[in-house]
This record gives sequence, structure tokens and C-alpha cells, in this order.
Amino acid sequence: MIVAPRPLTADGSVELAVLERSGWIESRHLGAAIVVDATGEVLRSLGDTSALIYPRSTLKPLQAIAVQRAGATLEDEQLVLSTASHAGTPEHVRVVRAILASAGIGEDALGCPADWPGDPASRAAVYAAGGASSPIYMNCSGKHAAFLLACVRNEWPVEGYLEPGHPLQSLVRSVVEEFTGESIEHSGVDGCGAPVHAVSLTGLARAVGKVTGGGDTDGARLTAAILENPWAIDGPGRANTVVIENLGIVAKLGAEGVMIMGTADGTAVAVKILDGSLRAATLVALTLLVSVGAVDQSGADAVLAATLEKVTGGAELVGDIHTTFEV
Repeated sequence: MIVAPRPLTADGSVELAVLERSGWIESRHLGAAIVVDATGEVLRSLGDTSALIYPRSTLKPLQAIAVQRAGATLEDEQLVLSTASHAGTPEHVRVVRAILASAGIGEDALGCPADWPGDPASRAAVYAAGGASSPIYMNCSGKHAAFLLACVRNEWPVEGYLEPGHPLQSLVRSVVEEFTGESIEHSGVDGCGAPVHAVSLTGLARAVGKVTGGGDTDGARLTAAILENPWAIDGPGRANTVVIENLGIVAKLGAEGVMIMGTADGTAVAVKILDGSLRAATLVALTLLVSVGAVDQSGADAVLAATLEKVTGGAELVGDIHTTFEV
């Protein structure tokens, strides 16, 4: 009998965090989360972490490793942009254009959709200059530029580079299976147009630990580049960048409430907020890492003070967002 892939459900979720306003619980964030050590052993588990989720942009580190294995050697900030969900600042766009230039192809080859910069100041500057939305500003454009470079290096077709049967996407699929230790049962299409493979939170966390723990040469190169260039993976003042700058660990968000973090010793956390909101994802991930001794409480508190959404009434703080699981 063929068993259909099992996605994460409300029944398989637990309450991870709440928003409290004026002494009243206004919103509740359900989901699942897991922390593993460098060997892949489970340290903490909340909810059904064997159910499948779309990892969305938390898949990017594995896609970037596939690009490296394909011979598209990138260094420093260019390597980070291949795994980034960037803010579309002029510096981000400069690096993406440099990757395209090294491939000898133009922006019109990018298969991601047109978008405006996510950074408000950069978006306003483009608008004021009479510019328009463009694929180069889309947060996944660095990944797509790296995909295109890999195609050029291998003389693979540039046209159709996002099709599941393309040699590059077949390589990505094999890397995902290798790092997660799971066979892919279901695939979809991500917001940027690339294939996205459903994995369990357990598999995702184990993959992150392999990337950041130094056990894989390409993962080690990627991790080192991220830690040296935290601005490139997200943007100044944005949550992932602040985590990396303050704590020296890799952090990567994914759309629809997914978050991964990995330390140098291979401890890794993967979180899925069922309602798709990211506002509690950094909080949940850091709280879990603190609970297993992988992150210092004071360091986590500093990051959250700078990044966590404030609950205000007028100009006054009237509540907060906090986790509800046992620490």
C-alpha cells in the first residue's frame, strides 16, 4: 500500500509562543520544533517533528552546496548571496550582478519573479529614481544567479534551469537527500519558482548541523563565509543578520514560519510555526538553543531586544511575545 506523505497538522502541533496584550492572550502560535546535536541525536522535540514541511528558503544552504559541487566556485560575499534571502540593498544587488557577470549572462536570465527591494530605504530609492520592480531585487536573486553560474560552468541548458528534471535540480535533490538522510516523497514549487522538497523538521535540523558543524567541506566553506559576511544573508538590522553578528551562529529564515539555526559544534534547531508567521520564529529557535546550553541567555536576550516585535498601546509597551513551552 502506498502511504501519502504526511504534512504537519494542527493535531501534530503544540503551542510554542503567545502574544500577550494588557494581561490577555491575544494570539497563539502553534507549531513544531526540534534541536539535535552534531551526531543527529535529538536533544529537544516539540510537536510532530517527523511530519513533512516545505522548508522554503531554509533549503538554500543545501542548494548552495549543490552549486559548489557543480563547480560554481564562489567566495566570500558571493557565496553568501547564493544562500541568502536578501533585503535588496544596493550592496546585495551589486554582488548578485557580479555573480551574473562571472557567468557571462544578463539579468534577463533570472527565473525568479520581479520584486521591489525588501529594505524600505532601498525600495524608496528605486521608486524615487523612477525605477521599477525587477528580478534582481527579489530576495532569492542571489540563489538564482548562482544556479545560472553552475549551468554555465557545466554547459547545462540555461533555459529551464528551474525544471525538476534539469541536471542542476537533480543534483540539488540528491544533496537534500544526503544531508537530511531522507528520501524525498513530495516536491512543490517555491515562491521564487525553484523546486522545494518537503522534509521533516528532524531531517532539516540534522542537515543544518552537518552544514555548520564542519563535517562537510562545502558546508564549512559556506558557514565561514556567512559568519564573515552576516549582512549578505539578510540585511542590516534584520533578524538573521543580527543573530549571526551577535552570537556567531548561522541563522536562516524560510517563508511561512520556518527557521533554522546551527552552531559551530553542530548543534542545530529547526522550527515551523504552523500559521506561517515568522514573528516568533527567532524567539522560539533561540530559546530552544539556550535550553540545551548551545547559546548564552544574555546573548539571546540582546538579539531579541533588537529584533522581536514590540507589543505597544500608543507609545507604551503593554505586553510581549513569549514562549510557552518549558525551558
